[in-house]
Amino acid sequence: MSGSLLDASAVIGCPHGGRVSAATTSTGGVRIAGAAVVTAAHAPVVVTGCPHTVDGVPTPCVSVRWAGDSTGVLVDGAPALLDTSAAQCFTSASVPQGPPVVQVAQRKVIVR
Repeated sequence: MSGSLLDASAVIGCPHGGRVSAATTSTGGVRIAGAAVVTAAHAPVVVTGCPHTVDGVPTPCVSVRWAGDSTGVLVDGAPALLDTSAAQCFTSASVPQGPPVVQVAQRKVIVR
């Protein structure tokens, strides 16, 4: 799998325009331009501001689950996430709503 490493400064959204935020550690780990690299261990990954509705009933995305695929790069023993890593957004009732959209990821480190 190839792609750019995701860090805490990456701009990621749900398919409906909500903002995705990973709970990265403030100390330790690997950093790119001062921002922590996001790994599969950074949970929860939360979504805020999703406006999605179904038949007029709010059904916002509230979380993202990343697939356990290994990128071949480990940070503190956990797989690093790439802008190409498989993921799914979910409602609070764990209903899948589609993959997150990586709008901006720094291209400073590319994994091939």
